[in-house]
Amino acid sequence: MDLHKQSAPTPATELRASDAERDRTAGILGEALAEGRLTPDEHAERVDGALYAKTVGELEDLIRDLPAAPARTALAPRPEPGGIPAAADAGVVAVFSSAVRRGRLRAGRRLRAYAVFGSVEIDLSEAIFEYQQVVIKAVSVFGDVRIRVPENISLHGTGGGVLGRFEVSPLDSADPAAPVVHVDGWAVLGAVEARPRRGRTVSDILRRVQDKADRKPRRHPGR
Repeated sequence: MDLHKQSAPTPATELRASDAERDRTAGILGEALAEGRLTPDEHAERVDGALYAKTVGELEDLIRDLPAAPARTALAPRPEPGGIPAAADAGVVAVFSSAVRRGRLRAGRRLRAYAVFGSVEIDLSEAIFEYQQVVIKAVSVFGDVRIRVPENISLHGTGGGVLGRFEVSPLDSADPAAPVVHVDGWAVLGAVEARPRRGRTVSDILRRVQDKADRKPRRHPGR
């Protein structure tokens, strides 16, 4: 037995895949669907494969025939374990009905949106982001979940559709301190859609709030 013999390093393709690498792969697949490189069925099948991939090699096989721009490797990582609570801070549920959350709401760290034979709309384009990392769990069963965000934050998605449509338009903010919204979920005979609301940015929102505060008349002591 050769005590000096060292074991060969594990090939990169056999390394265990991380959540960040799965998110990156799902983002490339989403862009390929939007560009017409993949059919909806192919996209759903590959996203499902990305969710359950165990190694880096399995992820690479899913995008081997797709262009992958270098910029995509700069995707912000998912929150660290323990950084996001297991229980949702808030939830929006629509069963044979519709539910809407918009305006100056506070975006928690974890939100949930369930639409069962109904529709849910979560509009964060004017929301107050108290945390940089926000996770939205979206599930649609014979329904629709629509999510809107400011156009200057980062937006990532991991999910798929079963005879349905799961579509997240990836965003990567140039500002490393910008909020990051992760949308995870499934669409079963329904749709989950997340995209930016053009013309709405976090800086514009903060400026409007400050302008309103400056316009408020100040009360003087004794009056």
